[in-house]
Amino acid sequence: MAAEWRKRVARTVILKQPKRGNHIRAEVWLGEGSPEGQIMVLGHLDTVYPLGTLARMPFRLSRGRGWGPGTFDMKGGLVLALAAVDALRAHAIHKRWRPRKRFVFFWSSDEEIGSETSRKMIEDEARRSDVVLVLEPALGPQGRLKTARKGVGTAEIIITGRAAHAGLNPEQGVNAIHEAALQIEKLMRMNHPSRGVTVQATVISGGTTSNVVPASARIEVDLRYTKLSDALTVEKKLRALRPMLKGARVEVRGGLNRPPLERTANIGQLFEQAQELSRRIGISLGEASVGGGSDGNFTAAVGVPTLDGLGAIGDGAHSPHEHILIRALAPRAALLAGLLITL
Repeated sequence: MAAEWRKRVARTVILKQPKRGNHIRAEVWLGEGSPEGQIMVLGHLDTVYPLGTLARMPFRLSRGRGWGPGTFDMKGGLVLALAAVDALRAHAIHKRWRPRKRFVFFWSSDEEIGSETSRKMIEDEARRSDVVLVLEPALGPQGRLKTARKGVGTAEIIITGRAAHAGLNPEQGVNAIHEAALQIEKLMRMNHPSRGVTVQATVISGGTTSNVVPASARIEVDLRYTKLSDALTVEKKLRALRPMLKGARVEVRGGLNRPPLERTANIGQLFEQAQELSRRIGISLGEASVGGGSDGNFTAAVGVPTLDGLGAIGDGAHSPHEHILIRALAPRAALLAGLLITL
């Protein structure tokens, strides 16, 4: 990917990471003199698939689609950025248009696992930017943009009980799995669907053998929220969890990860601009609020207008039938180029 940007005379830096994959920052200036600000284009290089997936799920073209791991989420978006810059450079060479802002393309390597090493870099780059355009996949066959996203959190509840023989002296034990079941019931009461708050116990483990009162258990919890105020309320309730069984201990780890991307007036104006550009190239464009998070959640939360879902149209993210629509690539690249011009 860095080589592709260097071909386009971008100032390209590989941001090396000792514990994760490397990130890439590519800066493009097609104007004259000094830029009057910058536009950030954001995406990620990583996928959810393990090493070896390409051997059984190779990239292929069939029935007007590009199939393969990460095509939709979000290799297609990375390709759109290259195509948009190619088009804009051609216009600039022929003096048809000169930008006033530089473009900074930031590709992270750890979005799918929480953006632990890239988050601060993304937030810092966003603060230097006037707007952020996110090339995550579009929603549905109509290619809707994402003007709101739920925030995401992951918590882990560690429960410690006391082992005992399940037949001879069970009364001397403290059953950690029983405690876990009681805690899950508490978690379920934190759900508030009408406000967009979901709290789900997603993984549970515990115990050793069938004749031992389990001394430990563990619960993984997925947290989703539409508003930051609700997220803080849920986290406060998580921290307030106390054991129900005498002798049990409960420890809560983790919590909020991604703040919500809330639809602001500025985001609404960005979408309207994208909608008008779409009309001019002959396509209709809608918007949506979605439950999953992206790195755009971080940029919106630091107060920078953020428009998400500008990537490829397709389906099957994170699945064996992941694909993109080939015929939709050119209009999506044109939309991105149009936004870069008019912003």
